[in-house]
Amino acid sequence: MLASVLHILPLATIVRERVLPVAGKVSAHLNQRVSPTDVIAEANFAREHVLIDVARAFNVTAKVADRMIKVNERDRVAQGALVAESGGMFSRSIRAPRAGRVMVAGGGQILMEVGDAKIELRAGLPGVVTQIIPEKGVVIRTAGALIQGVWGNGRIDNGTMISLIEKPDDVLTAERLDVSVRGSVILGGHVRDADTLRAAADVPVRGLILSSMYSSLLQMAYQMKYPILVLEGFGAIPMNSAAFKLLTTNDKRDATVNAEHFDRYNGNRPEVIITLPVTNEPEEPNLYETFAVSQTVRMKRPPHAGMIGSIATLRPGLSELPSGLRAVAADVRLENGETVIAPLVNLEVVG
Repeated sequence: MLASVLHILPLATIVRERVLPVAGKVSAHLNQRVSPTDVIAEANFAREHVLIDVARAFNVTAKVADRMIKVNERDRVAQGALVAESGGMFSRSIRAPRAGRVMVAGGGQILMEVGDAKIELRAGLPGVVTQIIPEKGVVIRTAGALIQGVWGNGRIDNGTMISLIEKPDDVLTAERLDVSVRGSVILGGHVRDADTLRAAADVPVRGLILSSMYSSLLQMAYQMKYPILVLEGFGAIPMNSAAFKLLTTNDKRDATVNAEHFDRYNGNRPEVIITLPVTNEPEEPNLYETFAVSQTVRMKRPPHAGMIGSIATLRPGLSELPSGLRAVAADVRLENGETVIAPLVNLEVVG
C-alpha cells in the first residue's frame, strides 16, 4: 500500500513547480537566482461577470441585436463606453456599466468580465529557476532542510528563525512576542488565543511556525498578513519529536515559511525551508513510499496524533481496531515504548 511522505529532512534537494491559477506573464528567466518573496509571474483576472441582454433591452431578435452590438470579443472597454446602439430616428444606446473586458458578443447578448484583480506569484523558496512554464510559472531548485506541516494560511515570507519553544508541548503566548523578535520567523508551540496572533502582527513578525492551534482561531489566522504554518493540526497537539529536533537545532538560521494550502491531489504542503550550503547536491525526496517494517511513521489522528514511531509489524488482511472497525493495519512502536495498532490510513511515512 502506498503511503504519503511527510518530509522532515536535515538536507535534501528541493524542486518546486510554482504556477499561476490562470494564464499570465512570467517575469523570471532561466537560471535566475530568486529569493522567496520575488515576484516571478503575474496575471489579471476578473472577479465578476456582467451580462448585458441587448435583444431584450431593444425588444428585437438576437439576430437583429447582433447588428447593434458595437464591441467585439476581447475588447477592453471603459465605464460608460458605448457597447450597443439601436440606430434610427429615435436611437437608443447601451453603455458599459463598469470597465472591463468583453468575453462574448453575440446571440443578442454581451458578457463582460469586470473588477480586474492582479495576482502576483512569488517564488516561495530561495533557489535557481531551472525551467520556464510558458504563461504559467517556473520550476525552482534549491538545497536545504525541509520540514512540512498540515495547514497554512496561504502566505509566504522569510527571515531569521528564532526559537521560543523549549519543549514540544510549550504554549506560545502574547507576552513572549516583543520588539526583540521584530522581523523574525518565530518557532513557537501551541497557540490558544487570538491575542497571540494579534501580538505577532503588532511586532511585526515574518511568520509563525506552530505545533498546533485551536480551530476557533482559523478565521483570524487567514486575516493575518504574515504566514502561519501549523505542523500537527488543530487542538492542543505537541510538536512531533523529529520536527522539534530539526527546527530547534537550526535556531537563528534563515528560514522560508511557505504556508500554502495543503493539496492532497498534487502533493503540495505548507513547509519550512532552511537553505544550507552544500558541496554535493543531495537526493530529491520521494512523494510516496510503500509501507514497510522499520519505517519511521507519524500518527495523523487521535488518540496519538503527532506521535512518531516505527512499524513493528504489517498485519495481513483486515484487522479489528479498538473502535470495532476492520481495516488494513500495522503494529507501531511509539517513541514512549508503547506499541499500538493503527490503520495504515492513519499513518504517513516520515522521510
